[in-house]
This record gives sequence, C-alpha cells and structure tokens, in this order.
Amino acid sequence: MTNAQVTALQYGLIGFFALWATVLIPQLIVLRSRGRVRLRPVLTMAAVLLYATMTLAVTFLPLPGPGAKRLSQTVQLHPFQWITDIHTELLKHGLPMADWFTAQTFQQATMNVLLFVPLGFFARTLWKRGLIGTTLIGLAASLLIEITQLTANFGTAPYVYRIFDVDDLLNNTGGAMLGWIAGALLLSLVRKPVPSTVELQPEVLATAEGSLTQPVRRERVDLAQVR
Repeated sequence: MTNAQVTALQYGLIGFFALWATVLIPQLIVLRSRGRVRLRPVLTMAAVLLYATMTLAVTFLPLPGPGAKRLSQTVQLHPFQWITDIHTELLKHGLPMADWFTAQTFQQATMNVLLFVPLGFFARTLWKRGLIGTTLIGLAASLLIEITQLTANFGTAPYVYRIFDVDDLLNNTGGAMLGWIAGALLLSLVRKPVPSTVELQPEVLATAEGSLTQPVRRERVDLAQVR
C-alpha cells in the first residue's frame, strides 16, 4: 500500500467519524420515538457510512498538489488491459511469471474488485436487490466515479489526476456481484426453516373429532341361540 493510499484512508476515517457524529443523535432520537433504541440499526448505519467515506477517500484522495506530475494518459478503453500491464511490469523489473500475483498492477485490480464487494453485500442484505439490480447499481456507481475522475471532479480539481479506466468498471461491477453472492449465502445460512404444517379441511376435522368422541358400540351375542 502506497503512502498516498494510507493518507486517503486516514482522511476517510476522519470523515467517517465526523459524519457519523452528525447523524448519530438524530438517528437515536428517531429510534427512541418509534419505541426503543436497537443496536442493529445503529451499527448498520455506521457500516454504510464507513464504507461510503472510505470509498470516496480512496477514489478521489489525495488531491494533486502544485508540483504534481500530470498524467500522460487519462483514458483507457481496452478491456482487460491490466493483464497485459502485469506482464509488462514483470518484464520491466526482470521478475519471473511466478510473481504474477505480487505485481502492483494485480494488487490494484484486486483492490478494485474488493472495493465494491460491500456495495453488493449491502444491496442484497439491506436493500433486497436481485443480482441484476445489484449489477446495475455497481456499474452505475463505478461509472459515476470514473466520470468524476475524467472531469477532474467536475472541474473542482486543477486537472485530471485519475485515469478513466474501463477495467475499473469491469472489476468494480464484478466486485458488486461477488458481494451479492456473499450476501445471498449469508442469508441462506441464517434463515430459519419454516416448519411444514398440514391443513385439514373442516369436514375431515369434524369426522376426526366425531370418531374420538363417539363411544364404541359393542354387539352382544346370545350364546344360547348359537347351534
């Protein structure tokens, strides 16, 4: 992890505490007005805010400084270019193909996948979205981030300092799908099976009750008449 990423995570953590402190008191008031304060909604809100602030931090921070070097390429539209970049990186540093998974390009691609796993998990467990809906949410969120980076944060940054990368769209969307699968598996494990019951028709119930309450008839046999 680079120093820039560590700095971004630190700012994201500070932003989380500031935002959570702002919304915590109103949330507790709302929960108290509805009956009682439960811990689960509070922790859920904290988890969503933490994910949102950390995602924004690692995708937009740190901002470029006055002496920062500008990018030579701002758009990358070739799908799976990161695979070629890994081979280029290994050849550049004279590393064997066995170090494929330790390449910085591979780690960056993996982080882009993992970045959207919580989004897919929340979409399944909290927002009850299906796989297609979650995929569209992941694609739309990733596209919004990439457009923001391409436009230099909609003109608020001095210049474009992040690449619009189609591989980021694919990896982010794939991460959202993986998160949805993880959420679906978790729900299937914690969901209690509903006991099966057999409903009897009123006529069957009446017959059954009658057979239980009706006394058993015993027929008397006169032995003297038996020849």
